[in-house]
Amino acid sequence: MLEDRMAAAPSITPAIGPQPGPQTPPDAWPEGYPQGYAVVDVETTGLARDDRIISAAVYQLDARGEVQDHWYTLVNPQRDPGPVWIHGLTSEVLAGAPLFPDVVPELSRRLADRVLVAHNAMFDWSMLAREYARARATAPVRQRLCTIALSKELRLPLPNHKLESLAAHYGVVQERAHHALDDARVLAEAFRPSLRRAAREKLRLPLLTCQPLTEWSDSPAARPQSATAYRPTSWRPSRKRPACPYPNPGRYVAGGPLVQGMRVAFSGDTSVDRELLEDRAAEAGLHVATSLSRLTSLLVTNDPDSRTSKTAKAAQFGTVVVDEAAFMQLLQDVRPAPGAGPAASSDAAPASG
Repeated sequence: MLEDRMAAAPSITPAIGPQPGPQTPPDAWPEGYPQGYAVVDVETTGLARDDRIISAAVYQLDARGEVQDHWYTLVNPQRDPGPVWIHGLTSEVLAGAPLFPDVVPELSRRLADRVLVAHNAMFDWSMLAREYARARATAPVRQRLCTIALSKELRLPLPNHKLESLAAHYGVVQERAHHALDDARVLAEAFRPSLRRAAREKLRLPLLTCQPLTEWSDSPAARPQSATAYRPTSWRPSRKRPACPYPNPGRYVAGGPLVQGMRVAFSGDTSVDRELLEDRAAEAGLHVATSLSRLTSLLVTNDPDSRTSKTAKAAQFGTVVVDEAAFMQLLQDVRPAPGAGPAASSDAAPASG
């Protein structure tokens, strides 16, 4: 079935123009760089936690960014396909497509032992992680690389962080925007010179750990209000929540308890769905912060060695960092805010996935 759909897919051939800067790989390739990459793009029904993947493409690259193979499939989301005016995939087109569990074996084979590369990789990885979790499977992905982050590391003179701007910088011509196969092809062609430049400058690649989901929710979530919000340009779609009713009691002291009102920030992947984890923190009386400052009490991350803005600021400000497991343990005994009664929320039953 997958082979038939590949054969039927419109032919999209690379159209590469002149690319600035040296394109030959350096003679001395950094030893610590990955041995292979899977450049991924997915099209989805939307951005919310209950949205589904409707098409996926993978370009396999070798250690130096050369294309080895590519693959594309439609996926039947078993629901409304969402913004058809953007991705062009109607219910009729998707009706005979395989379900995601049917795609898992071939997709996994193409992702295995490779670093997942995507433009705004948090989005593509989070959608894949949810689909794998629904299929009761584990994605064979251990690390991801976001080409937005890599562009920042390379200080590319881009007007913005859109894929089309990165492609234009390297002279890569896009033929079908929001078609997963063409988006993946464009990104693969733009990633190669970025990778070679990083190797030439001996930069540390901005690799992040991928954490499979073990607990999640498919309950309906807020939908984007406009078509322009279909694909986020930030790391993660923002959420509005009620203000924390308790004052900030100050920094968390390692080995001690959490106190209501403490400002908690999260960075990177969590095995419990991020929204659920944030909800539990808020229910316990903690202030969920979207950024990290001197006022932040605690940073929760499973990847403390990653060079994200939050981990860098935590090191700068001396903010205590704990992993997800330690934070879940701390949530069991959140002390009431000074002058407040017992924290009723600490006995709240956890949400189920």
